[in-house]
Amino acid sequence: MELQRGVWHHHHPMPTLAKRAREKQAVPLTVAERVERGKSVRSEVPRSSHAGFEPAPDRADPIDLLEEQARTRLPELVPIRYGRMLVSPFAFYRGAAKIMANDLATTPRSEITVQCCGDAHLSNFGVFASPERRLVFDINDFDETLPGPWEWDIKRLAASMVVAARDCAFAVKEQERIALATVAQYHTAMRAFAGQENLTVWYARMEVDALMDEFGPQFKRRIVKQTEKELAKARTRDSMSALSKLARRVDGSIEIVDESPLIVPLRVLVGADQRDEWFRRLEQLSRAYRRTLEPDRRALLEEFTLKDFARKVVGVGSVGTREWIALMLGRDSKDPLFLQLKEADASVLEEFVGRSQFTNQGRRVVTGQRLMQAVGDIFLGWVRVPAGLDGDRRDFYARQLKDWKGSAEIEQMVPKGMEEYGKLCGWTLARAHARTGDRIAIASYLGSGDQFGHAIVDFASAYADQNQRDYERLVAAVDSGRIIARTGL
Repeated sequence: MELQRGVWHHHHPMPTLAKRAREKQAVPLTVAERVERGKSVRSEVPRSSHAGFEPAPDRADPIDLLEEQARTRLPELVPIRYGRMLVSPFAFYRGAAKIMANDLATTPRSEITVQCCGDAHLSNFGVFASPERRLVFDINDFDETLPGPWEWDIKRLAASMVVAARDCAFAVKEQERIALATVAQYHTAMRAFAGQENLTVWYARMEVDALMDEFGPQFKRRIVKQTEKELAKARTRDSMSALSKLARRVDGSIEIVDESPLIVPLRVLVGADQRDEWFRRLEQLSRAYRRTLEPDRRALLEEFTLKDFARKVVGVGSVGTREWIALMLGRDSKDPLFLQLKEADASVLEEFVGRSQFTNQGRRVVTGQRLMQAVGDIFLGWVRVPAGLDGDRRDFYARQLKDWKGSAEIEQMVPKGMEEYGKLCGWTLARAHARTGDRIAIASYLGSGDQFGHAIVDFASAYADQNQRDYERLVAAVDSGRIIARTGL
């Protein structure tokens, strides 16, 4: 397979689906050829070329990009999104995946493709339950996933570390050490994965109990105790706990509580007279969704009955898209299952790396998640809604709303804690990339030194500066009345 060389920028032609198909059908390269591939890319796109960030002369206005996204979102929820992004520069960064995708497209770009997360900031990693009921640490958000350059994910992750460290008022040296530790762990892990057999890489996972046993003794007892407390709390976050918070019993039946505008039950959105008709439609959609599950999971889901449905606001970047929760009951009222259905639109990377091979965006998300995660939710599937409440066709993916899910409290971290957390994220991202791309070529490109790591730290610091400027533009846009933000929600 001939190696395409050179640095790609946003004006280069996007790879076509036909080209991707041809590449997959090519004769596999030997290990030596893959090593040489990485070295060859390095000669054309030096590791040092990733350092720094200079906005392009024709850089799009960040507020224009946010408003562009808002056009397809629920108008009444968009001000909540802006309000959440106003909380801090890090909160802004969480909602600015589209802005950064536009910027990454102008940076030096290798020709080594992986399944990208597309939004690999540190808050999109966390713990959740495996099907074997073990607590695992992994990436947990794939709304923007698409095949793309592996370095885009590590740049977004490293920059998020610097932005978060600044929000916590850490010293500059601490910011740089945290980002460098994150990238160094990615580097070390990728080189290790490059020397492993395919199945060994595929089976690799980070189980939290084993992690605590191995590294717990290295930390102060107070930190270990606090971590154990948070993990214990995560294990209580399941459908039963969600039921106690989100639902109530009315006239002998269970219904989702109205907490508008953050949680709006279907009966409020469509009125009591149309509720039965919409439930019939939902039952039909449920059958279509079940067909995307494995037969054993499908059989399990068929043991549950839909009881209520509501629109729910979640996250920061996702606010304004259509997110739903479905309350289902199994053998009795003490056997609940909450499913979350999230709208899936085109990835923010699509403009720069080409369209997904899947016409259903929900399937794009699910496929990317199954490729990148070591283990996944047993009810992960997708569905297309031919005509929703607004009459438009929309794609969704579904998963459990709560299943031992937990995420790091960034605001509570000390520098050493954020550094160790960055290492977890770095290893996890490397594992995901090693599963889905040419891990040997990437490891060869990285080499044995730390040149790439220092270049990415320099990039992360420069991009954190850009993120601060963009955040201030959002503040100014709100102050001028250009956009409306609702805070405190």
